[in-house]
Amino acid sequence: MDKLPDTFARKLTRLGSKLIDQQRGRLLVQPTEDADGFWFGGGNCVRDPRDGSLLLIGRYRDAGDSRTGVSAGTRGRELALFRSTDDGHSFNKTRCWDKSDLYCGSTVLSIEGSALKVNKRRIEILVSTEKFRTYPRQVTGFQKPGTGLWSIDTFGAANPDRLNPQESITPLLASDDPAYLHLKDPNLSPGLHRGQSLLLYCAHPYSWSSSTSGSAALTAQSCISDSHDIFPRGPTWDVTASRITCRLPVPKVGAFAKLPSLSLYFYDGAECLRQLDAHRKAVDRPRGYSCEELGGLAYGFDREFPALHRLSRLEPLFVSPEGTGASRYVSVLSEADGGLFATWERSTPTRSQPLFGHRLTAARVTSLLT
Repeated sequence: MDKLPDTFARKLTRLGSKLIDQQRGRLLVQPTEDADGFWFGGGNCVRDPRDGSLLLIGRYRDAGDSRTGVSAGTRGRELALFRSTDDGHSFNKTRCWDKSDLYCGSTVLSIEGSALKVNKRRIEILVSTEKFRTYPRQVTGFQKPGTGLWSIDTFGAANPDRLNPQESITPLLASDDPAYLHLKDPNLSPGLHRGQSLLLYCAHPYSWSSSTSGSAALTAQSCISDSHDIFPRGPTWDVTASRITCRLPVPKVGAFAKLPSLSLYFYDGAECLRQLDAHRKAVDRPRGYSCEELGGLAYGFDREFPALHRLSRLEPLFVSPEGTGASRYVSVLSEADGGLFATWERSTPTRSQPLFGHRLTAARVTSLLT
């Protein structure tokens, strides 16, 4: 398994740190309320080839507690599509769908991560939802009242104005394996083989005791999962969760111009499922836990996928300076001119999680990789 020299690995770490800049990142979309448990994000941004504007997808999540079912709050309540005509300085909501709109074979209890894909002929949306369904027989007793199963569906149209999930939504990816029972948080990148997109997603067991990353080959005709667990959980700060949210092919510039194709992988990690009380003499640090994950970075040569190397092995690379430290759901748009535009959720002093964004010019990307 090929590994980069340390000097090259440091350049990739520097690129990631300058892109997900917690100080320079701009607030793009506020959640419903500026309060604990309210978020917006979990999607991506794409360039509309028809008019050059930016399209952004994400979900509004309102306060709720999955441990006791949806009766404790509305939780993931709305999937929303935004457009920017000023190159990402501001975004205006153009379309939205609530849980009833996303019905696909069963009642939707909550909405989570989504992904947007667009070309001149069609726009496609992938969305993960929790539906009212029963656990497999051997683990039925572990299902909490008011909860269901997570899976990924898709719908599309010729243009954003014609998107209507009630007419076109279809199942895309689901699981009945108790070890990887819940599939959610899809993200798309260029395929490693011609005619395919690479679909990465998150998987949870029936017990919700961890999270893993899965991969699938997506074509116009099929979606075939290779594995629900391609990225082993880490040894320290990400021992409980390792959820890849974005694959970014490394630009072939600077020191990387003549290297074989490789990619950066942004992922969310956590040390524990629930917030732990630290010893009073312990180092005060964000540990990351469910819904408050921290951010990490890995890389891998495309020819060796899914073999990946962590760049954040001993500690997270992306931590909010406010609130719980949560910094998660990174997504990066590679622009035609070589620039990069990143979006991510991060915690604030009120512990809400708005969507932030930051851009690097092509010249800056080249200088960081030189």
